[in-house]
Amino acid sequence: MRLCRFQSENKVALGFYQDENIIPLSAAAEMAGVMLDETEGLIPFLPGGEQRDTLFRLEKVLKQAMDEELFPISIMTDDVQLLVPIPAPSKLLLLAGNYSKHIEEGGGKAEERQKTFPYVFMKPPLTTLTHPGQPVKIPEVSPDHIDWELELGIVMGKACKGVSEAEALNYVAGYTIINDISDRKFRPNPNRTEREKDSFFDWQHGKWHDTFCPMGPCITPSDDIRDPQTLKMSLSVNGNVEQDASTAEMIFPVAAIIEFISSFVHLEPGDIISTGTPSGVGASKNKFLKPGDQMEAKIEKIGVLKSPVT
Repeated sequence: MRLCRFQSENKVALGFYQDENIIPLSAAAEMAGVMLDETEGLIPFLPGGEQRDTLFRLEKVLKQAMDEELFPISIMTDDVQLLVPIPAPSKLLLLAGNYSKHIEEGGGKAEERQKTFPYVFMKPPLTTLTHPGQPVKIPEVSPDHIDWELELGIVMGKACKGVSEAEALNYVAGYTIINDISDRKFRPNPNRTEREKDSFFDWQHGKWHDTFCPMGPCITPSDDIRDPQTLKMSLSVNGNVEQDASTAEMIFPVAAIIEFISSFVHLEPGDIISTGTPSGVGASKNKFLKPGDQMEAKIEKIGVLKSPVT
């Protein structure tokens, strides 16, 4: 069952996410007669976490319950504020150019996996991560070329360093949806003296604007997605489908990404790795986000991440 964080009546809580409604873990625990500690967030309840067995007990009770028992403890999703599933990851890592068609639509050439390596960059998590339903804000400093990027997000569940591709998925807690919002033509100081690395830093800084990483609406545990390379994914803007792809199209699959990053970085529980975007970004069509737009990022078995633009 999918898990989420939400806020209701100024209180942050955890819940079983069911698209249109949520069953709080605390209510399920009361029904099951189980003690529950929510203070450490969702990670302890996901694969690899200390409270995973407790969660299985709650799931069993809910599956055996009658509808008339579940109705009183359910909350309508529209009546609460969904929150990013992991509020303060120690690392928010993202891949650039991990789908060959996306590389090609930008004018590049995709190399075979054996001839290259993943391009990994970072975003500042505390200022870019944005709750489901909360707005992506067009930056005043550079408002005209703001783009979407639908991505599968990996949530790490166990610490690892130097893990092999064959073992990598054993360290994954679950999966979520990320929209890697990008400023395609950020150019600080237009009258500057050009330097060799300006274009790279323009690109990187264009990823860092506040609110530029919506995430959610939930986490699907990794034991409910045995193969993360089989998921359909799409992103629409104002109801028009702009991206329509599958995680099968990744150049470097999830396990290979973890192997690569962990070869030189110690990964911790709660770290987030976003796996790159497929083709269909706005820059390839000269279409960019503007205030009033509505984005819906969807990945099979996870859900729909909705983000308005202001």
